[in-house]
Amino acid sequence: MPETAKNNPSYTAETLKTPLVSVSQAEVFKNRKRILTNPLPFHNERFEKHGDTFMVHIGPASKVVFTRNAETIKYILQKNHKNYHKSSLQSKDLAKYIGKGILTSNGEFWRTHRRMVQPAFHKKKLEGLLGIMLSAIQTELKEVRPDVERDIFPLMGDLAFQVVAKSLFSAGDIRERMRKLQRITMTNQQMLIKEMRQPYLKWWFHLSGAIRKHINFSKEGQKILDEVIEERVTSEMEKDDLLDMLLQARYVDGTGMSRQQLIDEVLILFTAGFETTANTLSFTLFLIAKHPEIQEKLFQEVGQIDFDKEDLMQAMGKLTFAKQCLEEAMRLYPPAYVIDRVSLAEDTIDGHTFKKNTVWLMSIYELHRHADFWEHPSEFRPERFNAANKKDYSDYYFPFGAGPRMCVGNNFAMYEMMLTVGLLVKKYRLSTSDSEVQINPLVSLKPAKVPVKFSLR
Repeated sequence: MPETAKNNPSYTAETLKTPLVSVSQAEVFKNRKRILTNPLPFHNERFEKHGDTFMVHIGPASKVVFTRNAETIKYILQKNHKNYHKSSLQSKDLAKYIGKGILTSNGEFWRTHRRMVQPAFHKKKLEGLLGIMLSAIQTELKEVRPDVERDIFPLMGDLAFQVVAKSLFSAGDIRERMRKLQRITMTNQQMLIKEMRQPYLKWWFHLSGAIRKHINFSKEGQKILDEVIEERVTSEMEKDDLLDMLLQARYVDGTGMSRQQLIDEVLILFTAGFETTANTLSFTLFLIAKHPEIQEKLFQEVGQIDFDKEDLMQAMGKLTFAKQCLEEAMRLYPPAYVIDRVSLAEDTIDGHTFKKNTVWLMSIYELHRHADFWEHPSEFRPERFNAANKKDYSDYYFPFGAGPRMCVGNNFAMYEMMLTVGLLVKKYRLSTSDSEVQINPLVSLKPAKVPVKFSLR
C-alpha cells in the first residue's frame, strides 16, 4: 500500500502544500448537462487532473472548494468542527422542504435538538425496536417474486420507508398515508437537485412557481404527519416507539417540542432514514449477487440464525460478515457521497488561507476510492473490514459522516440492513445479469437500476 498520511510520521499539512487550481465558471457551464445528470465523473476528472483539493467558480462572486484530502476532511469534520457549519445547501435549500431540525440546523439550535433526539437511538432503546423492525421487514419481503429478475430499488425503498414508519408510529393503518409521504419526499428531492446543480437557473425556478409548488407539496407531507401525531396524542396511549420518545423529550426548562418542531424532526428522520438505507441495501444486494463466493460465505453465517426465535440483539452480534458486506458497500457507494460545510472564520488548511464563508464540498465517494488508502479500491472486498483490519481505516472511512454531526441513526440503519440482508440470503440465492450498477447521485447516492433475481434455496 502506498505511504499515506496515516503511516508517515513526518506528515504535516505544509508537507502536502500544492497550488490550488481554480476551475472556471465557463468550464462548469460547458459541462452543465453532465453535471446535472451525474456530477461524479466531472469531479473525478478534476481530482485526477488538479490534485486532492481544487476550487470551482459557480458564479461571478461564488466559489466552492472541493476536496478528497483525508486530513482536510478530518480537520473540518472533527478537529476544528466548531469553525464549520452546514452550508445553505442544507440549512436553507433543503430545510425549506423538510423543515428545521437536526439535519438542517446549526449552532445552539442544532446542539439542543441533537441532545433531545439522540437518546431515542441509544442501543438500549433500539433493542426494544428490533421486534418491530423485524416484523416490518418480513412483511415487505413478502413482495419478493422468486425467479424473476427485477429492479430491487423500489422494493428496498418501500421496505426502508415502512421500517421507519412502523418504528416511529407502531401503527398498522398508516401505509397509504406513508406511501403518499414517500412520493412527496422523492418529488421534492428531484426539485432540490435541480436547484443545487443549476444555481444559474434559481431565478427561473422562483419566477416559474416551481419552488412554490414543491413547498406546497412539503406542506401536504407535514399535514399527514400532523394527523398521525394528533391521533397518538389524543389516544393517550404509550407504545414505546420513536414517536413516544420524541414526545417525551424535554428542553432544559422542562417543556417539550412544539408540534411544528416535532413534525420537522419526524420528517427529517423519514427523509434521512429511509433513503440512505434503501440505497445501501440495493447496492449491497447487487454486490452480493455479483460475487457467489462472498454470498456463500454469508449464507454459512446467516444459515445458523433463527431470526424468529433468537434474541435479536444477540443475532446482531452473530452477523459479523453481513456487517462487513454492508460496510464495504458503503465504502464503494457512500450514502452521503458529498458533505458540505461553510467556514465561520478565516482558516489555514494545507498551507492555504481560506476566507470566512468559504464553502467546502468534501467528496466521501472519492476518498473511499482513493488509491493511497485502499488496495484494489474499485473491488468489493468485505474482508477488509474484519476485526483485524477495520481500525486501519478510521481516518478515511466516513459512511455516516464524522465528528459531533455523525448520523444519529447509524445503529438503527445498520440493524435494519443486517436483518434484511440476513433474511434474504438465508432464504434466497441472489444473481444478476448486469456487470455494473448504474448510479444516480441525488441528495444521497442512489442506484439508477439494480436488477437482481431471487431464487429459493
